[in-house]
Amino acid sequence: MQVTAALSRGPDSPFTLETVELDEPRADEVLVRIVATGLCHTDLFTKAALPCALGPAVLGHEGAGIVVHVGSRVNGVMPGDHVILSYRHCGDCDQCRSAGPAYCVDAHRLNSSGRRADGSATVTQNGEPVRAAFFGQSSFAEHVLATVDNVIVVDKSVDLAAAAPLGCGFQTGAGAVLNVLRPVSESSVVVFGAGSVGFAALLAARSAGVATLLAVDPVPARRALAEEFGAVAIDPGSQDVVAAIRAATGGGATHTLDTTGIPAVIGQALSSLRARGSAVVVGLGAPEVAVNIQDLMLSGKTLRGCVEGDSSVQQFIPQLLALHADGKFPYDRLVTEYRFDDINRAVADQAAGTVIKPVLVW
Repeated sequence: MQVTAALSRGPDSPFTLETVELDEPRADEVLVRIVATGLCHTDLFTKAALPCALGPAVLGHEGAGIVVHVGSRVNGVMPGDHVILSYRHCGDCDQCRSAGPAYCVDAHRLNSSGRRADGSATVTQNGEPVRAAFFGQSSFAEHVLATVDNVIVVDKSVDLAAAAPLGCGFQTGAGAVLNVLRPVSESSVVVFGAGSVGFAALLAARSAGVATLLAVDPVPARRALAEEFGAVAIDPGSQDVVAAIRAATGGGATHTLDTTGIPAVIGQALSSLRARGSAVVVGLGAPEVAVNIQDLMLSGKTLRGCVEGDSSVQQFIPQLLALHADGKFPYDRLVTEYRFDDINRAVADQAAGTVIKPVLVW
C-alpha cells in the first residue's frame, strides 16, 4: 500500500515527506495506522550515522496507533486495538528467556538492520528497497508493519500522543530507575541531562518515594521544571557540579543517571557518588570514557549500562500507564505535539532545548 513517510536521505539533509510503498503484512505481522510518534535522540543519532550511500531510510521507533489488520498467525492483537510500539526481541535466546529482552542476541538484526529478519524489505520506493523496519516499526510513517513482540495493547482511553514515548524514551529513563537503580525513600538520585529520558527518570524516582532528587542541566527552563517536580536543580555552567551534589546530599549521592553520553559528564556522575553508590549510563555518545578505577574500586562504586530501561515491554509499559493513571507519573507534562509535516521544526526545537519531548501527530 502507498503511505506517506518522513525519509532521511543522509546525515545533513532534512527529513522529507514522500510517498513510499509499504509491503503487505505477512502472517506474523500487524498493520498499524500511526496516530503519533515520539522524536527520540536515537532517531537523530542513527540519522547522523547513516551515510547517503546507504540510500533513504524511514526511522521512528516510538509509534502509537490503531491496528488495521493482523496476520493469520497473530494472537493477542485484534483490528481496532489501540497500541504502543516498542523494540523487537526474539523471545528465544538466553537473554530473552532470563527477562533481559533488551539485550536479545538478535537485537541488531531485528531492530537496526533496515529489513525484516529474513532480509526482505518492508518499504520500497520506485521498486527500490528503503531502509526501514527500524525497531520493528519505522513509525515516521502513516502506516507501519510490526510484530506481536513489540506491540503493546492499551486501553482506548489512553492518549496515544502523550503515551507514544513510552515505547522508548520514557521507559528508558523510568526503567533505569525502577528496574536497575531501585532507589528507596532514603536514597538520593541525581539525573544528568533533563531531557525526556532524564525527566522520566526523575518522575519515576519521585513515584518510588525518593525524597532527595537532583537534576543537572544547562537549560534554565528545564531546571525550573525540575524544581516544580521537587528536584534540586544544578546549573553546570555556573556551579561546581560535584561539589553542589555533595553539599545537597550530605557527602555524595547514592544513585546517579547519565542521559547525555558526554564523557566529562559521566565522570561527574561517578565522582559525585558516595561510597558503594551506583551510576547508570543510558546516553548514546562517545564510545570511550576515562574512568578513575582507583575511585571506583576503593569506594566500591558501580558503573553499568542500561538499554530500554532493562524492561520487558509487555509488563513495564502497562506499569507506567498505571502510575500515570494514579497521578504518580505525569509524562504528559513533558510532551509538545507537532504536525507530522513539521518534523524538521520539531528536530530544531529539540536541539535548541526549547521542548522536552516532541511528538509528531498525523
